[in-house]
Amino acid sequence: MKKLPIVFHKKILVLGLAKSGTAAAEILHDLGAFVTVNDSKPFEQNENAQYLLSKGLTVICGSHPEDLLDEGFSLIVKNPGIPYTNPVVAEANKRGIPVWTEVELAYRISEAPMIGITGSNGKTTTTTLIFEMLAAANKKPKIAGNIGTVATSVAKEATEDNIIVTELSSFQLMGTEDLKPKVSVLLNLYEAHLDYHRDFQEYTDAKFKITQKQDASDWLVFNGEQQIVKDYAQKSNASKIPFYVSGKTKDGISADDLYVYWNGEQLFNRSIIALRGKHNLENALAATATALMMNCSVEAIIQVLSTFHGVKHRTQFIREWKGRKFYNDSKATNALATKSALEGFTEPVILIAGGVDRGHSFDELIPYLNRVKALVHYGATKDRLQKFGEAQRIPSVVSVQTLGEAFEMATEVSSDGDIILLSPACASWDQYESFEIRGEEFINRVISLEE
Repeated sequence: MKKLPIVFHKKILVLGLAKSGTAAAEILHDLGAFVTVNDSKPFEQNENAQYLLSKGLTVICGSHPEDLLDEGFSLIVKNPGIPYTNPVVAEANKRGIPVWTEVELAYRISEAPMIGITGSNGKTTTTTLIFEMLAAANKKPKIAGNIGTVATSVAKEATEDNIIVTELSSFQLMGTEDLKPKVSVLLNLYEAHLDYHRDFQEYTDAKFKITQKQDASDWLVFNGEQQIVKDYAQKSNASKIPFYVSGKTKDGISADDLYVYWNGEQLFNRSIIALRGKHNLENALAATATALMMNCSVEAIIQVLSTFHGVKHRTQFIREWKGRKFYNDSKATNALATKSALEGFTEPVILIAGGVDRGHSFDELIPYLNRVKALVHYGATKDRLQKFGEAQRIPSVVSVQTLGEAFEMATEVSSDGDIILLSPACASWDQYESFEIRGEEFINRVISLEE
């Protein structure tokens, strides 16, 4: 871990604890800072605050006092989830006090080079692919950020022999100043998190911070087929590697129906990629380009692409049973995500959908329903899905109460060669606390099927 003179013997406020705030506070304390932590959760119920107090840090819990900044802090490190409209953060900005997220701290203390991945969709899959490719090539990667361990905890232990692969959200990136990944990946930009950001412009500007400090010695891997991403890429000083999934190109990495190309030269057969769907092809190309920039062999890349069947709950292949293949896409909590999953299949699909009715339209699914031979639906949206399925003339539309009943029905109406896909297009909260718990039930039912 690098020393950080900017915080030595300086008063630092850590705003918001949870895992990232607790890790940042402890590291700042170890670096010689005078750390105060402030968290809205009462001290009696706050294990993190109790732990930090035992380490000798100043702890203020239960509220955010109006006079908190009068202590003369030279820096604030805030939890990414705390919005910039928070009174303490807004006042800090007014006073010119720098406000970081812990990702900035992680970058500054890290002895290891960093790879950063962001975008509206596909971050977790791409991050995992890159990590696995680096591991297969014996590059000693560590994984951090929104996926895996808190970035500061990873950076503290990493050496110059490691590579830190970091999934980065707009929340985290907005609080960075000097962040300069060796490779940054910008997958795509769609409207998201507008309850946190003032508008789409602020959201996309936050994403751009992943490459803002890069120079020609660094690389930016970006979506060459989305105009807004291309426009942002032109502002970057990094060496640029676009990816394309609509056909062979002479620059960057591209794919047609048969091959993946590197600067127009055949790299490997596209058929070796185990992941399904256009969106996953984008993720695979972005990961491959990143791995090549980190001197991974093509053999290591192929090894991963041919065996990686998806991140848990994201079009995750579970098993084949009596000629049927089961996929868990419980993370698909809206129609756009389910559309992406359906797009990846040419075989007949038994689609299991349903959950919390958020009032959104299912019309985005219509172009891909020609491959759905049965829709088995359940939960709070079952009446809407029944009408939708019938209106679209899906051959079989079946309504049940629970996911368990839907699973049994889907298995019953399926045939050899079918895909049985859990891709709910709805949130889970009517019957499950999270999409992860929903997905785990599906996985367990698939594994329990007897031959």
